[in-house]
This record gives sequence, structure tokens and C-alpha cells, in this order.
Amino acid sequence: MTEILAENDLPAWRRHRRAALLAARDTLPTARRQEVALDLGRHLDQFLAGRGLLRPGIILSGYWPIKSEPDLRPWMLRLEAQGIRLALPVVETRAAPLAFRPWTKGAAMERGHWNILVPATTDHVIPDITLAPLVGWDRSGYRLGYGGGYFDRTLAALNPRPVAIGVGFQEAELATIHPQPHDIGLDAILTEAGQQV
Repeated sequence: MTEILAENDLPAWRRHRRAALLAARDTLPTARRQEVALDLGRHLDQFLAGRGLLRPGIILSGYWPIKSEPDLRPWMLRLEAQGIRLALPVVETRAAPLAFRPWTKGAAMERGHWNILVPATTDHVIPDITLAPLVGWDRSGYRLGYGGGYFDRTLAALNPRPVAIGVGFQEAELATIHPQPHDIGLDAILTEAGQQV
């Protein structure tokens, strides 16, 4: 049964759920996170191939893993070897849409927002596909992220909009994230168990 919340309780509920999910994820052994990343790579291959999206020249934006997120960089670099162009999201202006910088194996990197490594270039690209790491997720296709609103702001601004895929852990499923008007649903959500949305 979905819990009912008063409108003014939602920010506190999200902070609490986010903190609990992150704490649970931090307890997972490294080997488990590596298994999840391998499973996600296989499911992403199937999902993207099934939609004709594994073509040379396609631009895929992944992410540099933080806070116990599944590390999909080896999978991304395998795609790069097949002709897929890679990018990483970058906070260049606070409270604004993300920018996407091209990323290749061995690219020069620098510390960005939240001390995350980002490509050390001023070049920008527009991704055809973008991956969004999930703190939490629901079966309506909504994600609970880190609370900055960057990903939703970016999807709202990009035209054409990339195929947006949430990737994360099966156990991070919530009955609902209680989506608000600014929350933008994802095109698909994949976990180690396969496609969920």
C-alpha cells in the first residue's frame, strides 16, 4: 500500500529515504557491486541492441561512479571500442541543466562539482542516450536521485531528448517516489534483475 504524505512532508520523506538507501548501498561488498555492474552491462546491451541503439557514432552519456554506484566504465569503454561515442555529465553552472563533455579512454580529467572527475575539455556534445544512476526508483519510471534536480532539469531542457535510462540496484525499489511536477519519468529502468520499467 502506498503511504500518503502531506505536501509539506515530502522533502523530509525524500531526504530520509535517500539517506536510508545510500546507507544500505554502502554496506554492499565490493564484489556484489561488481556483479551488479556486470549484470547491468548485459541488460543494457540487450536493451540498446533491441532498439537499434548500438550503432557507431551514437553518443552515450554514462557517469563517473560515486557513493557506491555500479561502475559501468568498463562496459562503456567496451562500447567505445565498437564505435560508440562516450560522454560524461558535468555541472558547469549550479542549479542549471548539465552539460555533456566527450570522454574517451585515457582522457585528461579534472575535479568538478562534488569533487567528481570530469573530462578536462570545454567541448560539448548532445547525447542520444543518457544513463542516470538511481538512489531509488519506482515502477512508474521515476527516480530518486541525490536531490539537486540536475537530471530532471537537463531532460526538460534537451531537445531532442535523449533516451533516458535509470540504472541501479533492484533493492532500491520504492512503492513510489511521490513524483512532483518537476520530476521527469525515465524511458526505462534497469537493475541487475533486468528491465523493470
